[in-house]
Amino acid sequence: MPQPRGDDRFTRGRVEGVAADVLGDALPLEYEDDLDPLLDLIGDARCVLVGEASHGTHEYRAWRAALTRRLVAERGFSFVAVEGDWPDGRRVGRSVTLAPGAPGDPRDVLAASARWPAWMWANEETAKFCRWLRDRNAGLPSSARTGFYGLDVYGLWESLRAVADHVAEHAPDHLDATLEAFRCFEPPAADPAEAGRRAALVPDAAADEVLALLTRLRRPVTQGGGREPVDAFDAGHNAEVAAGAERYYRTMLGGGPEAWNARTAHMADTLDRLMAFHASERGTGKAVVWAHASQAGDARATGMAAAGTVSLGQLARERYGPDEAVLVGFAGGPGEVVAAPRWGAPPELTHVPPPEHGTLEAALAESELHRGLFVVPPEEDKPAFLTDTLAERAIGAVYDPDRDGRQYVPARLADRYDALCWFRITSALEPLHREADARGERAAAPSRA
Repeated sequence: MPQPRGDDRFTRGRVEGVAADVLGDALPLEYEDDLDPLLDLIGDARCVLVGEASHGTHEYRAWRAALTRRLVAERGFSFVAVEGDWPDGRRVGRSVTLAPGAPGDPRDVLAASARWPAWMWANEETAKFCRWLRDRNAGLPSSARTGFYGLDVYGLWESLRAVADHVAEHAPDHLDATLEAFRCFEPPAADPAEAGRRAALVPDAAADEVLALLTRLRRPVTQGGGREPVDAFDAGHNAEVAAGAERYYRTMLGGGPEAWNARTAHMADTLDRLMAFHASERGTGKAVVWAHASQAGDARATGMAAAGTVSLGQLARERYGPDEAVLVGFAGGPGEVVAAPRWGAPPELTHVPPPEHGTLEAALAESELHRGLFVVPPEEDKPAFLTDTLAERAIGAVYDPDRDGRQYVPARLADRYDALCWFRITSALEPLHREADARGERAAAPSRA
């Protein structure tokens, strides 16, 4: 597996002569009907994980929504689960399922979310999909409506914000180290040694106090008194989560790969419960999962394995079987992306440079393919760009284009995903809070006073 070498940030993959292979294996991807081969691949699978190479790219969000619409309408998928906080997801879910007393427009619910990084879900692309889902659900009985959930019951971003605020107030000299330690929740770096290092989020002397703070913050969305079956599920799920809250937070505060894995396992457990709930209540427990590529792909095929980290995609394959869990990736070339320059800062419209030579994105870009769908063939004789270990770009909520060379993870595409959607030029998504974000009015970084 590629390792850092000299001034190189990763060993260059073999890309010579792949252009012909790329063009020969690419399927068209211009219209929603071009997703037919992907739906054929998915077949009767119960779980489809769709992974984006960045949180702030329009093409990834738009085509992910297109695939999800078809899975809901044509294959009867019963809910969408996103790599986001459970409380926010429940509010959106109540709107799209027309729950009594819920807001009539899910866009308003998304726009009301102001916690950093709000743009990950408070954007026009997500709002458009959620409006479509509500309109479709309106014509169905409540038992047949498609749900929408966040997998992160603990509220990762709210918890990290609370940690940063506490350190800024009580131990300001440690704030820079704390913000650096937050990187354990970002897509892993190209260097497995760097990704695998253990850095505590708070000084040892403050751990117990912050643990108590986080435990107080974690509160249920509903009390189980609603009329919908999901309200009772919510109450029971919150009770189960509360029982393990202290253990989870202690692991999280320790930082490093253990923190990443604790969160991943928790999201996988939440997905299990949701699938079982929908299977028992509505007859089918089929899930579309929206997540970053570092979670949706199989970590065993990437440098994440060397760092000791797992992923949702890996756990889904292990728990449900490879025929029941289909992993779909998204990748792209240069363009624009919405991301923050540092943790807690307002997002910016940022230029994404051309991919570094020797990466998967460079191999695809050199073919001059505008867009394409790649379905990994079952036979052993696969083209080199699918089987070679090539670095793949991974942009999270924080992105510095000047350090783009550190935003790559070595991976074997054929083992990481079952299919890949490629976009040679990418554009930024459209946040709902663009003007306020630009003025720095939402979730400014903690003070270093």
